[in-house]
Amino acid sequence: MEFLTAHDGTTLAFRTLGDGPPLLCLPGGPGRAAEYLGDLGGLSAHRTLILPDTRGTGASAMPADPATCRVDRLVADVEALRRHLGLDRVDLLGHSAGGSLAMLYAAAHPDRLTSLTLVTPSFAAVGLPSDTGVEEVIAARAAEPWHAAAVVAHRHMRTANTFAEAAPYRFAFEPLMYGRWDHAARAHAAADPAQRSLPVSEHYYKGYTPDSEDLRRRLGALPCPVLLLAGEVDLWPTAESAAGAASLFPEVTLAVQPGAGHYPWLDDPQAFTATVEGFVSGVS
Repeated sequence: MEFLTAHDGTTLAFRTLGDGPPLLCLPGGPGRAAEYLGDLGGLSAHRTLILPDTRGTGASAMPADPATCRVDRLVADVEALRRHLGLDRVDLLGHSAGGSLAMLYAAAHPDRLTSLTLVTPSFAAVGLPSDTGVEEVIAARAAEPWHAAAVVAHRHMRTANTFAEAAPYRFAFEPLMYGRWDHAARAHAAADPAQRSLPVSEHYYKGYTPDSEDLRRRLGALPCPVLLLAGEVDLWPTAESAAGAASLFPEVTLAVQPGAGHYPWLDDPQAFTATVEGFVSGVS
């Protein structure tokens, strides 16, 4: 584990994994330590993965002001890490809520990116829906033995006002987030509570209102290519939402991984790695 100091004195942690050109990977959750990303399905065989823990999560310190955990304010931490690493430009990957952060970083620092990879990203930071057609996606999995309980849990989670209120229903809901509810998926889901900082989760979007017009203008002028990777059976974002958001970017590759949920590197590591590495290597 390595450390740097943010602009406000908060200690931030990151680790590196693998070999090859660097790929900076922003975790989601929101508020989940980067540990859950693992080696991104073997992507570390091709890239040196730089895996930061968002402030307040994992080995990174909780800031004195929790409001600095808000997604737009985290852009400064990403920029501090880039400078700390001595990289003029970076290949940036963001997963889930980390995809929202990656888009805000791209809008603020377009000249610092070589490529932008968005893996099942949330579009909350840019003011677009992430759940278009979600009921149809859920209904398509009705034959699964866990389906009825997961649907009930999903309804509770959607009406919860806080992450803490949603927490008791999360594990029953989790099968909907994976393409296969197998041993690997269960272990990955079971690790969530220990890896998640609820205060960071609560503050990630708290008080944030996107300037959608400005963000669309900035992202529409992004000079680097973008990979937008969605899972065929993911709920947030649905493949339909990802297709709608693709128009944000002037040079975008939309890939929908068959049978994949929110964590496509678990559902089919080879397909995931081939898609991401094929894209990034074609840019670098």
